[in-house]
Amino acid sequence: MKKFGGKVLFLDRSDINTDEIIPAKYLTEISKEALQPHMLEDLKLEGFDPQGAEAREAEVIVTRANFGCGSSREHAPWVFEVNDINVVIASSFARIFRQNMFNCGMLAIELSEEDISALFEFRDDDGAIDIDFKNNSLTITSGKGSRTFMYNISEFDRALVEAGGWLEFADARY
Repeated sequence: MKKFGGKVLFLDRSDINTDEIIPAKYLTEISKEALQPHMLEDLKLEGFDPQGAEAREAEVIVTRANFGCGSSREHAPWVFEVNDINVVIASSFARIFRQNMFNCGMLAIELSEEDISALFEFRDDDGAIDIDFKNNSLTITSGKGSRTFMYNISEFDRALVEAGGWLEFADARY
């Protein structure tokens, strides 16, 4: 199972689409590693630098609603995976992006809009999230304190994550 948790990258916007996660011009690459330097390069957010330390050191993304909308492609979760980001937390996800995260053995955690806003209150340079996968909880800690949140995950998605993704899940069962 992958490592879950770590430094947080806060992306304070709804409707971040797959073209902003990984631009379509890189979809011809034949390895995940070739995608690595292009993560979020077309994302326009005030003060955000996709090549900056905040993005490069992140292991968890916290964002708003409808994350991963747009074209359906596995490359969007892949670019996060190859950059050691294995958790995205949002109030909602595009259905295909969400399932692609689980299919890659990664976590797409949905929290209420109120809980997402509460997470943003902990935003600072030292923000980190610890995931307790066994107990469906996450704890954010920063210079502003800490708080624990509960989340839900289906048994099937849990099994995908525990196996390491869809391929590993299928290999073990079929």
